[in-house]
Amino acid sequence: MPEISAWEIILRLLLSTVLAGFVGLERESHGRPAGLRTHILVSLGSCLMMIISIYGFPGAARDPFRLAAQVVSGIGFLGAGTILREGLTIKGLTTAASLWVVSGIGLAIGCGLYFPGLVGIIFAVLTLISLEIIEKKLFNSKSISLTIVLDAQTSTDLIKFCAKLGVSIKHLELEFFPDQQKHVYEMLIDPNHLSRDQVLTEFTKVDGVKNLVWK
Repeated sequence: MPEISAWEIILRLLLSTVLAGFVGLERESHGRPAGLRTHILVSLGSCLMMIISIYGFPGAARDPFRLAAQVVSGIGFLGAGTILREGLTIKGLTTAASLWVVSGIGLAIGCGLYFPGLVGIIFAVLTLISLEIIEKKLFNSKSISLTIVLDAQTSTDLIKFCAKLGVSIKHLELEFFPDQQKHVYEMLIDPNHLSRDQVLTEFTKVDGVKNLVWK
């Protein structure tokens, strides 16, 4: 490969690994299934494919955009694997997007666009960290996080109960424990017109509640 030196290849692969590692660390800290190793491998693989596409076929007619386009399509399938639906909740969209971003970073570094790659990773990390804090302050200031342990024998429907009470469900996870005869609800609710104390008082009156923890 006369058009690029071995040291340049090492530099690009190393840089794509390090930059993707910052995003991977942030995802890993949140316990996401696609964490540090996945993000690094996605960026590293994208960088390698870009290098091969540009420099791998000396003397032949080359179309580096074709292989790059295939990388983007392939990342779409990988990202889809991180999106899960649990009841009313859909998880993994942010992680899927972060995988798509680091693949773009890898492609940028692979073709020697160091500055766009560096700026892109800075913006990605700032988006994941800073905007999460802003979102919580702006949209979750009144929200109440509840963990409710409900007797499995009860017929209480907490979704209908919340609708009747006039509170909005922003997030809901439900786990069944048949051997322990209980259901565990993880809920993030917006009390709307009710006060925090009013909401908690009403939830303690629900039939079959074994335990109630709030934040």
